[in-house]
Amino acid sequence: MSTTAHARSRLILQESGITRAILIAVVFAFLALFLLVPLGTVFLLAFEKGIGAYLSALSDPGTRSAISLTLLAAGIAVPVNLVFGLLAAWLLAKFNFPGRALLVTLLDVPFSVSPVVAGLSFVLLFGRAGLFGPFLQAHDIAVIFAAPGIVLATIFVTVPFVVREVLPLMQAQGNSEEEAAMTLGASGLRTFFRVTLPKIKWGVLYGVVLANARAMGEFGAVSVVSGHIRGVTTTLPLHAEILYNEYNFVGAFAVASLLSMLSIATLVLKKLIEWRAR
Repeated sequence: MSTTAHARSRLILQESGITRAILIAVVFAFLALFLLVPLGTVFLLAFEKGIGAYLSALSDPGTRSAISLTLLAAGIAVPVNLVFGLLAAWLLAKFNFPGRALLVTLLDVPFSVSPVVAGLSFVLLFGRAGLFGPFLQAHDIAVIFAAPGIVLATIFVTVPFVVREVLPLMQAQGNSEEEAAMTLGASGLRTFFRVTLPKIKWGVLYGVVLANARAMGEFGAVSVVSGHIRGVTTTLPLHAEILYNEYNFVGAFAVASLLSMLSIATLVLKKLIEWRAR
């Protein structure tokens, strides 16, 4: 290599190193400003009056009720979407049928539609003046401003997660092994549990973790259908908003810190699943 070419190569490497350092500094500064500082502020304000006030806020009856309702909504929505996601992914990956492209598009609706719009649509369907309102009233069934409405809204916003994680894995593995198993006499269910599921299990867990995180942190759709009845229809995000509006900042940030810890635990679990899958 000539002296000129060598000098040019060193200059390019030096410029690349400077560019990389600038990009790293910009990215970390952005994350610190918009992620780490707000998150740290939540915990700082939550413990502002000591651990006693923090634990008192979390043991408040309203907070306990919000925790119970959040766990109930997630505990119903996630298994429902787990089963639906596996069935939908199996259908889309293994079969060609009229309307397949439409089904793929519909699965993305919860991503593209505002959660508030989703909540309003449930009000129009199940509210007192809604399409099914008179029937529900006649049979004394409460959906809107009650736990069933919150569960329905949570199911809606978590529909895509499992199917979107599982579908690419099913498509990548093809049909040859399932066809071989069924040729050897295995039933459809046995083929699924013994051949298909072991190859997609990490995608299933990944989708469940993401769906659970969304279910526990959902605000918009749940806010519309809940009615904000304290101790009855308030989930953790809604309860934090109520406490903040009442100027109970320690209580609000204590609840927010609980949601933040759930998010951090979800992130750690997500990284563990990614590592184990690799």
